[in-house]
Amino acid sequence: MSVRQERSRPVDRRVRVQGRPVDAYPALPPEVERGSVRRVTVVGEEVLSRPCREVTEFGTPELSALIDDMFLTMYVADGAGLAANQVDVDLRLFVYDCPDDYGIRHVGHIINPVLDLPDPGSRRLVDDFEGCLSVPGAGMAVPRPDRAIARGLDKDGNPLVIEGTGYFARCLQHETDHLFGHTYLDRLSKRDRKDALRQMAERREDVFTQRAIKAARLGQ
Repeated sequence: MSVRQERSRPVDRRVRVQGRPVDAYPALPPEVERGSVRRVTVVGEEVLSRPCREVTEFGTPELSALIDDMFLTMYVADGAGLAANQVDVDLRLFVYDCPDDYGIRHVGHIINPVLDLPDPGSRRLVDDFEGCLSVPGAGMAVPRPDRAIARGLDKDGNPLVIEGTGYFARCLQHETDHLFGHTYLDRLSKRDRKDALRQMAERREDVFTQRAIKAARLGQ
């Protein structure tokens, strides 16, 4: 998912890491320093259009390395979230580094997430801009509830409950959609989907160039 800027109000502005506030946190997550850049899959590739497999093994070096690689890949691509199938791995896992509507930064990963949304009678839909690293160069308005809770596990198998409002709630929904084989294009009308694909066709090469430049700066 693509980054955007958010408004803010006087609240506890500490960074939330894995859903918990911390007093200090670096500009780049520690995972970025350990990771390697992977290729981002593009809409039309089969891995993006089928449900991902549940993660069953925790605490492994392979799982930790995948998370590290996903964080760096997300950073190089200027993303706010990245699902495993966006790096060609069909596992139920995503990472995020995303602001909410109050300017609070949320950083972490979640495995095998289950999403809780407000009941239809109490939810508020927000029609707002959305982009996707697997739809490079395109962005469209997508209606989504302004609150969401993701329940899942961390890489060691410990339970997680991640609550999001505003733009971060949108991120949680966007990335969970990926794990079920959907992109935000699936939520658009035929006309808007065609527009998004046109945007991608026109801009994707510029996006790929910028990603390559950023990766080179990091010595990748």
